[in-house]
Amino acid sequence: DICAILIIANITRCFFWIGDRFEKALLIQSLLMILAQLGLLYICIRFRPLTSPEALGESARPFRFWQWKSYTTYLEFLAGFVGLLTLAVLVLGRYQWCVETLGYLALGLEATIPLPQMYSNFVNKTLYGFRITTLGGWLIGDTFKVAYFFIKNAPIQFKIFAIFSLCVDLIIASQRVLYGSAPNLPEDDLGELEEALALAEPDE
Repeated sequence: DICAILIIANITRCFFWIGDRFEKALLIQSLLMILAQLGLLYICIRFRPLTSPEALGESARPFRFWQWKSYTTYLEFLAGFVGLLTLAVLVLGRYQWCVETLGYLALGLEATIPLPQMYSNFVNKTLYGFRITTLGGWLIGDTFKVAYFFIKNAPIQFKIFAIFSLCVDLIIASQRVLYGSAPNLPEDDLGELEEALALAEPDE
């Protein structure tokens, strides 16, 4: 699903560039991200377990969205999505509200990536399994993006959602301090775990 978000968001960002010629480096970044995610998607499909719901064609999603069996189906969907955006730009591209909407959709969609992690932390009251290095990378990366977008005077959408992403990172960092990273187990399970660890210790 993260792969889907990144591909769709960056394709939309490319069409946003057509109407609002922001920094070319950001356009190149989007193109490289699309290629990288398409390659990663191919590897995931090529080597996924044969018993996975996707490989068996089983999915509860409407139209089995982004859980298709073949790589070709993903490419067909993306081709249709590109065609839809092309039509929208040709028909409505002369209107500024259309261009601005593409920007908000592209940057807003990408900014949702850390939200499930934040929600999971809140529900489970722990960051068990979430690497501190990942959080550090998010904080450094989003801090750099905020500074870069303001220095280069990028469109307002870049600034808004970079600040939003950094705020989410800071919330997750505060959750790390508040909840810790130990597994949040029920008391019975915790007692069994402590007993198992005690039995595993070598006798002196």
